[in-house]
Amino acid sequence: MKTAALGLQHVLAMYAGAILVPLIVGGALGLTPEQLTYLVAIDIFMCGVATLLQIVSNRFFGIGLPVVLGCTFTAVGPMIAIGGEYGISAIYGSIIVSGLIIFLIAGFFGKLVRFFPPIVTGTVVTIIGITLIPVAINNLGGGQGAPDFGSVQNITLGFGTLILIVLIYRFSKGFMRSISILLGLILGTVAAVFMGRVDFTAVGEASYFHLIQPFYFGTPTFHWSAIITMTLVAMVSLVESTGVYFAVSDMTEKKLTEKDLAKGYRAEGLAVFIGGIFNAFQYTAFSQNVGLLQMSGVKSRKVIAVAGFMLVGLGLVPKIAAITTIIPTSVLGGAMIAMFGMVISQGIKMLSSEIGKAPGNSMIIACSVGMGLGVTVVPEIFAVLPTGIQILTSNGIVAGSMTAIVLNIIFNMIPERKPVVVLQEKEA
Repeated sequence: MKTAALGLQHVLAMYAGAILVPLIVGGALGLTPEQLTYLVAIDIFMCGVATLLQIVSNRFFGIGLPVVLGCTFTAVGPMIAIGGEYGISAIYGSIIVSGLIIFLIAGFFGKLVRFFPPIVTGTVVTIIGITLIPVAINNLGGGQGAPDFGSVQNITLGFGTLILIVLIYRFSKGFMRSISILLGLILGTVAAVFMGRVDFTAVGEASYFHLIQPFYFGTPTFHWSAIITMTLVAMVSLVESTGVYFAVSDMTEKKLTEKDLAKGYRAEGLAVFIGGIFNAFQYTAFSQNVGLLQMSGVKSRKVIAVAGFMLVGLGLVPKIAAITTIIPTSVLGGAMIAMFGMVISQGIKMLSSEIGKAPGNSMIIACSVGMGLGVTVVPEIFAVLPTGIQILTSNGIVAGSMTAIVLNIIFNMIPERKPVVVLQEKEA
């Protein structure tokens, strides 16, 4: 009973982060309530599968640490951009290929990590967070194109939810603080019920049980720009996960080897690959659960295994998934400001200690963020370039990421030439 309670606590700690990604992406792509219910359900299911793949260590995959995996917010912006340009089938085509690539390069990703130091990953995370804020503001107003966009009711619900989240985070501690987003969404939705702005039709129509099915949204399609984008996102997620791995290994006093890391990366690649087949998302190790491990003092893989099986069970019950789809768009928008703002905050935190380490780091951040945001705001600027080059310039996140990688090589990896001093012989 105690193990089950501890497992449920981990589920609650990551639940808001898990359901927000499908709700945001599905809402941006205009999915029907039925499709959105499936998307939430399969995402919860795959979070459980990904977690179990990671904690069950064998000779091929699994890091064997008590870590919980969930869909990464880093992928939200790129998925919305890919879906808007090529359709939802391209999202899953790129996820499948990126998962396969990560699985194949897991053995030597440790050597590639040097191309993704904090100055690069921090810049990428910052760019992603910044490009997501307009999505949050549009949703807070009721959703782009909504007939009541910017109405008093939408603004009240959106900012009311944001204020509730801030107050809960400020005046609570420990576990309550860790689920402040979830509590804000619940309270905001309850307020919306009293305002008559919640439709329970999707919950009533949803079944109590369903079987997951591959390619629910159709046959995946493959586009190079989308594949490059999602592969970059997957690599950044691996770098984020690496930090979690080392944090948990320190807590559990288990020393990690290069082989352990490779198995961990391979498990993530496998989870992403399977997730793409069943129309879920990319995964990363959730840091909020690391805090819960520290707070509870219980660092057992058995507890995380129970949490994983709970997620799998919840993912097979569409009725539960449908409950999350009734959250009004404006309530979701209020929570998004906090969530996406935290993404920016995390990026800034990663960069704050890096700016002063090398003279060129400020220039790397300046040019990369400028390029990423500029291409996002004015995507047609490179329309005259050849198609092959547009693969790297048509998406702000890819453009910014590639700029950061190249500039980091120029400033921090190519050794500087020392000036040659010529000594002239003194004339006799």
